[in-house]
Amino acid sequence: MPLSGEISATADLPDRERAISVDRLHMSFARRSGLFRKSREPFVAVDQVSFTVRRGEIYGVLGPNGSGKSTLIRAISTLLIPDSGEVRIFGLDLVKDQARIRRLLSRVSVDAAFYKKLSPRENLLYSARLYGLDPREAELRSLAILKRLGLRESAFYESLEEMSRGMQQKVAIARAFLVSPVIVLLDEPTTGLDPKSRRDVQEFVLELRNVHDATIILTTHDMPEAERLCDRIAFIHGGRFVAEGTAGELCGVAGTADLEEAFLKLTGDDLESDTGEG
Repeated sequence: MPLSGEISATADLPDRERAISVDRLHMSFARRSGLFRKSREPFVAVDQVSFTVRRGEIYGVLGPNGSGKSTLIRAISTLLIPDSGEVRIFGLDLVKDQARIRRLLSRVSVDAAFYKKLSPRENLLYSARLYGLDPREAELRSLAILKRLGLRESAFYESLEEMSRGMQQKVAIARAFLVSPVIVLLDEPTTGLDPKSRRDVQEFVLELRNVHDATIILTTHDMPEAERLCDRIAFIHGGRFVAEGTAGELCGVAGTADLEEAFLKLTGDDLESDTGEG
């Protein structure tokens, strides 16, 4: 059970089996504070985090809002530049090989961005053109993915702004999986979904890993979701990794049969906290 600042026990894996390697990643921001929020003070969002994800693994990062989960995902997806530390994707350096890394991964966030006046079909075909995909093939694949996620076919042609939050999130997931990515970064993808939609998304994530050999990082504060999907889980609190292991290992270390209770014991906090950024 490595703690913050330590290299994961998987760091000695052969290069061909090491999909993602993060070594002492540190990220901070300036945030407004004080009367009328006119002054700025430094805030550490990710604090010397190190871990390794095996090829084909679903790796969970479990923590409350504000614990640093989303900042970590944005860094790995090349949207933010780390203050220090190193991230490698299949041996490629996050900073030096940014363009090559972007071709390997897709990201789904809790707040998906779309052209809301357009339909799922129009949004997905636009994304497909950016990746150089054949429009006809992309349309068939998009429709198949959305059906697999439980979206009715007629909704494929309706305006996104008329759709529920759950339906929009399914379109976001279809967009991410349209290009069969090697790395998938899922930042709380089921937050706000109804139980059936949540189950549809979870089953598709498992299928993506099992059938298409994708490597997945999933951030969540949903304990059952983490237990169902993740091969290993890291507890993040205040920007630091506090513990890492399988759900059973984490419960064993904490001396409890319940993962949420294990989180409470190992971090001294609960999953409803809001500690700041990301």
